[in-house]
Amino acid sequence: MAKLPLIMITGSPRWAHEEVDQLFKDIADVIVDDAPDRTEFFARFAPGGPYEGTVGIYRRNISAARIGIFDANLIEQLPSSVKWIAHNGSGYNLVDVRACKAKGICLSNTPEVVDDATATTAFYLVISCMRHYALAEHSLRSGNWKKLVYSGATHDLTGRTIGILGLGGIGLRLAHLVHAFPMRVLYYSRSRNPEAPEWCEYVDSMDELCAQVDVLSVHVPLRPDTVNLVGEKQIRAMKRGSILVNTARGKVVDEDALLRALDDGHLSSVGLDVFSDEPNVNPRLFDFPQNALLPHVGTRTRDTEKKMEVRALTNLRDFLTTGKGRDLVVELQ
Repeated sequence: MAKLPLIMITGSPRWAHEEVDQLFKDIADVIVDDAPDRTEFFARFAPGGPYEGTVGIYRRNISAARIGIFDANLIEQLPSSVKWIAHNGSGYNLVDVRACKAKGICLSNTPEVVDDATATTAFYLVISCMRHYALAEHSLRSGNWKKLVYSGATHDLTGRTIGILGLGGIGLRLAHLVHAFPMRVLYYSRSRNPEAPEWCEYVDSMDELCAQVDVLSVHVPLRPDTVNLVGEKQIRAMKRGSILVNTARGKVVDEDALLRALDDGHLSSVGLDVFSDEPNVNPRLFDFPQNALLPHVGTRTRDTEKKMEVRALTNLRDFLTTGKGRDLVVELQ
């Protein structure tokens, strides 16, 4: 009987345990990586080792605690048998795409399934910043009933303008959420989104977007060309007293420029689920109690986490059965 191809689980799923068995039954053998460090991880790929012949890897971020991120060093040392890495996550900045391309390894991610959970997180941050709900809760918990809350610094969402930087699936879902108030919705992306409804207005540049909005919500992937995409120029182009929300990746926004704008009041508050040096958070952000700050929990719901796991595993299954997966990252298409 022919030996089945070997699939490695690097960072076990939290919820999709049954799906692992169902998806790979009779088409692959599945092994769970439990190497304590990177050195041992590579040693196990040696001839006769338990990882020898691995053709596909399911990767969850939790594995970085043992073997580190999938940087160029790790990718380059993978054996030639590895042909597909299924990353569990929409953002894939912790996997070196260039190294994958050079090595001939396909990389997939999990788009779409994160749209609702991430957009509702952004929506919460918009509401909290507009109404200073984080400050109000702090006031209540500290026993200062309303004393820290100043209504003159807060605003209704109705009639305000939100700018969405990057109208992919997450940005489009947020657009529908805020439109219910209604807010005026503007967006800028590298190209128009054909799925954008008529009330979702496209503008021709990021500078034009920033100049018109009361709230800027960031929804672009982290790549070399998007590091500090929202910097001093863009923040200063925004109206005085406006709000910046980021649920994408911390390094997309120049955090120093953001802090300067908070210091002098150009930004009234920021809503952040992501930070430049996670899990470390610049303590200066805590100096502004009106800020709404979350510890990167945008996709942390049981429903979305399971959908992400199944989507990543399905990409591996499709690779085994058809030679290609549905979610090859854009740089490798």
